[in-house]
Amino acid sequence: MTDLTDINKFLRCSTPRAWVEWALENESLMLIDHANCEKKAAASAMNLLYRYVDKAELLKKMSQLAREELLHFEQVVGLLQERGIDYHHLSSSRYASALRGHIRTHEPAKLVDTLIVGAFVEARSCERFAALAPELDDKLCRFYQSLLRSEARHYADYLTLAHLYDKSDLSERIAFFAELEAELISTPDQEFRFHSGIPT
Repeated sequence: MTDLTDINKFLRCSTPRAWVEWALENESLMLIDHANCEKKAAASAMNLLYRYVDKAELLKKMSQLAREELLHFEQVVGLLQERGIDYHHLSSSRYASALRGHIRTHEPAKLVDTLIVGAFVEARSCERFAALAPELDDKLCRFYQSLLRSEARHYADYLTLAHLYDKSDLSERIAFFAELEAELISTPDQEFRFHSGIPT
């Protein structure tokens, strides 16, 4: 099992039990949105590749990340097909848009904030896979456990890049997003999604 000590320290709160129960009641929806999350994660990495062509370390890490996220997307779509679940469009949760809404608009702050937000999205995904895995059937449990290592690495890559491109102390900025992220996770949400808060 992947050691999640750093991730659990990074996140201000654990996934509430109410969300886990909500996910178990909406397993098909959870898998559809999981597929969407993997696809969006790949797209986010590709956007960074196009936007910051002069940053060699970012190009390397985001290229690797995009490939892995697309593989995960393919794997989740395969699970949907095996289970007779139709993959279709879902509206986005408030989670990512709320975090990205606080990204500064000037460079290099924009890049640094984008990388910090990426770290939080990957950390929360990893933490939720770990929370869900013991509750799922054997195949889905094994699959979610297999994702932990790559998601933890993605979190670390985003955070490492943020520190690479801003040598100042980022603790205050990370704390700002940590508080916002915890609020989104622990407060009521209207619709279930993989990164939603708790049920209303």
